[in-house]
Amino acid sequence: MQAWSDVEVPDITTPSPIPYIYDSASEMLCALPTGRDVSMYVCGITPYDATHMGHAATYVAFDTLVRIWRNSGARVHYAQNVTDIDDPLIERALATNRDWREIALEQTELFRNDMEALRVLPPEHYIGAVESIPLVVARIHDLANAGATYELGNDIYYDVNKASTLGTVAHLDSQEMRRVFAERGGDPERVGKHHPLDALLWRGETPNDPAWDSDFGRGRPGWHIECAAIALDYLGETIDVQGGGSDLKFPHHEMSTAHAETATGTQPFARIFMHTGMVALDGIKMSKSLGNLVFVSRLREQGVDPMAIRLTILNNHYRNDWEWFAEDLETAERRLSLWRTAFGLDVALPSVSDDVVAALSNDLNTPGAIEIIDTWALKSLETEGTSGSAPSHMRTLVDALLGIV
Repeated sequence: MQAWSDVEVPDITTPSPIPYIYDSASEMLCALPTGRDVSMYVCGITPYDATHMGHAATYVAFDTLVRIWRNSGARVHYAQNVTDIDDPLIERALATNRDWREIALEQTELFRNDMEALRVLPPEHYIGAVESIPLVVARIHDLANAGATYELGNDIYYDVNKASTLGTVAHLDSQEMRRVFAERGGDPERVGKHHPLDALLWRGETPNDPAWDSDFGRGRPGWHIECAAIALDYLGETIDVQGGGSDLKFPHHEMSTAHAETATGTQPFARIFMHTGMVALDGIKMSKSLGNLVFVSRLREQGVDPMAIRLTILNNHYRNDWEWFAEDLETAERRLSLWRTAFGLDVALPSVSDDVVAALSNDLNTPGAIEIIDTWALKSLETEGTSGSAPSHMRTLVDALLGIV
């Protein structure tokens, strides 16, 4: 599957210190490796309703991480999936009397366009679930060889008793796990399972359900094994960062980690688990099921500058839950106008660049970086600067690290 067009990132002369990111597993700030090849896997969309502000906030956050990480001297290898076959997509196809493939293609293309508009750097590997089926089948064989699978009807399940890290990312007790598992695609009440939290690896063919040939009969992959198989194949047995929204901590990230570690016998699968907060509208988390969504594409159709959308997102710390307000977008539009005016002035203020880089290296403190730039911009307008056609140092810095032009 092809990602979107690349974004040109200008070189800057302000190096980054070692970046620190909050790890959900250890619940501590952890130093990211620099000066070598590093790897990051971020869970992508299920393309049946893209791209709402929750999606945008997640991918803008990881885009900002890639920018500051690269500036510290790391060579970032980034993979992202597209779950272009899964229950929600099939349910949407049946409800709208449309072909699931048509919906997946349409919404994936919309997502690409939104990412381009927001100047999000594309992943090096952008892999669909359908195209990864051979990888999934191979990893299920690895799990079977490890004695970690069993059949139930036409389906194949993973035995969570083989998982050594379950509960270490989301920090839920067994009762909470069972409740959340049911809410997020699991089937803890299914009769015949060895354990309520055993995760589906391969769903045998059923009526009105897409299916592919495999060594296990016709069917389709489970959700968690999809990401494990893609990450292992494209990034290796141990990755530096596993990322996504905070709603993926359990079961998705804990299960995909368990699948990967059991299949390869290697620990850890991920050194750091990075998660973004949830975005709400009218006091309720944005949800496709509820329909309380703000879409990037619709804002763009209304003539909103994508940079104002990105700036609205960045004014919230990536780890925090936050709520979308139209007033915040208006504030971002005014801020963007202020910055662009200041960019046209040849005004240098000592230490500002270092301060911006330091803020971003400290757990992606984008609100702090924005506050520093605001102060610089206001002082620039108060100072008699010289207008010029050449890009100012601050314009280049903001372009490179915040993706704002």
